[in-house]
Amino acid sequence: MEPSGTIAFATVSVTGFGFDVFSVAVPRSAESVTAAGLAERRHTDGLSINYNAQFADEDGQEVAFVSERAGSAGLFLSRPGSSERAVPLPTVEGSLFHDRPTVRGGRLYFVSAHEKPAVPFRSWAAVYATDLSSKETVRVTPEGVVDMSPAVSASGELLAVASYGERPWAFDFRVLETEVAVFRAADPARRVVVAARGGWPAWHGEGAVLFHRVADDGWWSVFRVDVSPETLEPSGAETRVTPPGLHCFTPAATGGRWIAVATRRKERAHRHVELFDLETEQFTSVTSLLSPELHHYNPFFSPSGKRLGYHRFRGAGAPGDSLIPYLQPVRSPVSSVRMLRVHGSFPSFSPDAKHLALNGDFFKAPGLTILRTDGSKRWVLTEKPNLFSTSWSPTESGVVFTSMGPIFETPKATVRVARLEFDPSELTDDRDDVHAALSELTRPEAGNDAFPAVSPCGRWVVFRSGRSGHKNLYIVDAARGEDTIRRLTDGEWIDTMPSWSPDGKLIAFSSNRHDPANAAVFSIYLVRPDGTGLRRVHVAGPPGSPEADKERINHVCFSPDCQWLLFTSNLGAVNAEPISGPNQFQPYGDLYLCRLDGSGLVRLTCNPYENGTPAWGPSLGVESLSLGPPAADDSLGEFDEPLWLTCDV
Repeated sequence: MEPSGTIAFATVSVTGFGFDVFSVAVPRSAESVTAAGLAERRHTDGLSINYNAQFADEDGQEVAFVSERAGSAGLFLSRPGSSERAVPLPTVEGSLFHDRPTVRGGRLYFVSAHEKPAVPFRSWAAVYATDLSSKETVRVTPEGVVDMSPAVSASGELLAVASYGERPWAFDFRVLETEVAVFRAADPARRVVVAARGGWPAWHGEGAVLFHRVADDGWWSVFRVDVSPETLEPSGAETRVTPPGLHCFTPAATGGRWIAVATRRKERAHRHVELFDLETEQFTSVTSLLSPELHHYNPFFSPSGKRLGYHRFRGAGAPGDSLIPYLQPVRSPVSSVRMLRVHGSFPSFSPDAKHLALNGDFFKAPGLTILRTDGSKRWVLTEKPNLFSTSWSPTESGVVFTSMGPIFETPKATVRVARLEFDPSELTDDRDDVHAALSELTRPEAGNDAFPAVSPCGRWVVFRSGRSGHKNLYIVDAARGEDTIRRLTDGEWIDTMPSWSPDGKLIAFSSNRHDPANAAVFSIYLVRPDGTGLRRVHVAGPPGSPEADKERINHVCFSPDCQWLLFTSNLGAVNAEPISGPNQFQPYGDLYLCRLDGSGLVRLTCNPYENGTPAWGPSLGVESLSLGPPAADDSLGEFDEPLWLTCDV
């Protein structure tokens, strides 16, 4: 039987991006730069998020860009004066991920991730080209090779990519261990590696490639390598272009003395686009003159060199989307499964599936809210922050369980399982807050008690606890608490994030018990509520295979019919360079589902973000979304730079 129902899940930060594509006039000289003279222009229409653009014409009027307005990352063309500001570009039907579009010589080059590799733990990213006349699309990247971040020379004859080649993913997800390879558009199979380490290549004319990487002194820097026009082999050693003392990444170039880079400086909290003079080796500020308190990403030049583009948060009060809906439809690769992205985390369905319980930001209020599953109304249940993981009692419509305390802490950290009781009849349109009585189900001194999941009968709660010095699973009475506790699993490893099957027969959880010394690997395990029948669900490979023990699988839950498992995992590696966007803790985290024996694996999300904390409810139908204005948050534009990126080098 095919999987069906509604999946609600969270994605780190993306709902707050609010990106649009902008450009400025390239100044004639460093001395002539003024905010007024830059004449910033917006190229996209303010719908959804729009990013990673390239000019599609000589003078910088038309822009090809990525947008998620259709529920996944698709490619569009913006033409000034057109009645349709975003025209879909012909790409790969069915692909959930497109990136880095470039139009050259009647062809559209781009990244897509729709072809599943033969083995797990390998990125699906590859470069494709579509003939804009015939609409025929061909794969440019050789089979078995992983390519991302393509750059096309001005002539359209040469390409450069950040590539893993045929190497397996080394589980790198901050600084990618890619190489830079170049090849001719007419002969993509004959490629030359011009830099053993590097990413985000950019052509400087037809005979040199710029790229970024972390230098030996710890600073992200731009490097250059010259290539032979005949053989494409490097014609000299790599040279460092940008100096230490600041981070420089995602370079762009034409063929002149100026290149553009995104920078992070010690004295500034925001990423900005700057020009760098290759002759004088001096920087010229650009975006900091216009919007100093906003991050700016991924510069690009028009072929004429007259305009410089980038993307940023569109700004408060700008035309277009200005609020974040608490519920957003997301494109699903399975027609019988509907997917909804929540603005929050750890959703759980009410017994009648008419509402969702949600946690918010771990460190800010509100800590737990209730949202209609049509997205039309939200209520605050408690302003208390530091709450995570919700489980709505299947038998008590006014009871939700959650965890209180810091997340991702040691076994003995003070985290408690809490029970919130409220009156569901108070969930009315004329209220924004509903009183909830909070009681602690576990003792503060017990240690790290978290991730509660309620049994279908509503009587029991399974949760993870570090009270023994190791994180294992325990079961407690849903009303009486500690006096009724019993241990479910026992061992010097981590058992965590349990989920009860809707028929009450099984509990699924994540564990590293197959490799207790490695806190980076987790697999799915199933056990009966009485502790018998423990077994592992092998997803990446059969028992004993090297692939099986590389799994990092978390947030597992059951389908409503108990036939499928839903989880987040690293099986698909990374599809884009994490340094090119805002913070993602685990940018390899995508949602998958499989049967209870590990077969029938299906990838549900494919993007450069961390997707997780899913809940699987019944089918709600297309009509379930409200036709009126959605409940929404005014925090658009609030997101972080990569938290691992520091100027304390």
